[in-house]
Amino acid sequence: MSDGRPGARTRGRGYAGLPRWVFVPAAAGAVFVLLPLAAMLLKVDWANFPSLVTSESSRAALVLSLKTSVASTLLCVLLGVPMAMVLARTRFRGQRIVRSLVLLPLVLPPVVGGIALLYTFGRRGLLGHTLEVLGIQIAFSTIAVVIAQAFVALPFLVLSLEGTLRSVGQRYEEVAATLGGKPTFVLTRVTFPLVLPGLASGAVLAFARSLGEFGATLTFAGSLQGVTRTLPLEIYLQRETDADAAVALSLVLVVVAVLVVSLAQGRGKR
Repeated sequence: MSDGRPGARTRGRGYAGLPRWVFVPAAAGAVFVLLPLAAMLLKVDWANFPSLVTSESSRAALVLSLKTSVASTLLCVLLGVPMAMVLARTRFRGQRIVRSLVLLPLVLPPVVGGIALLYTFGRRGLLGHTLEVLGIQIAFSTIAVVIAQAFVALPFLVLSLEGTLRSVGQRYEEVAATLGGKPTFVLTRVTFPLVLPGLASGAVLAFARSLGEFGATLTFAGSLQGVTRTLPLEIYLQRETDADAAVALSLVLVVVAVLVVSLAQGRGKR
């Protein structure tokens, strides 16, 4: 029932005043996204699905992907939270340039990012040569996988958290500071609780991006089973030798991605 106020009739169902023609391209877009997934489902060899996704190489790739994605997400949180706070709460000369550079991996081809990392941490790279002298080798190791994933996933967390910081404003922080709260106290007891949903969403998105990373990982870390061969790399290799296994593993990755994105959306709404 309507309470007589404008918009009350559609409040529970959302805005219903869109022109009908809008639904045509919207439906076409939905089909464009869902049709390839449906085609992949029809291609899966369900009779042999368990054996295809539980082979030794598949299990090793999945476990490695999950471990490195968790590690890269933690690295993104460690580096991305301070970056987002500086970008959202301060003003300085060249801030737009800094923000553009931080978000550059969003539009940069992953292979280019892998090459940049290789020339930074490789044996003859900018820092890699010094690290090699100290007996530390990063390129083509599991650490390289984590670094490559964090490089491409970091902007997702920074962008999400910066947007949350700007939307909540600074009024509560200003009140806490007026009451005598020290900057660290205000940060940990006021700011963090306010932006926790945005931080959680950003972390989940960073995890999802890390889980699906391919180009930078292959270029910077290579493809060594049990060491650097993550699930996307395993799918690519299986595509050349066993198409059924590649499709089955792709389905596993899609299911994990859907769960992660759903979790991020749920936390974002809360």
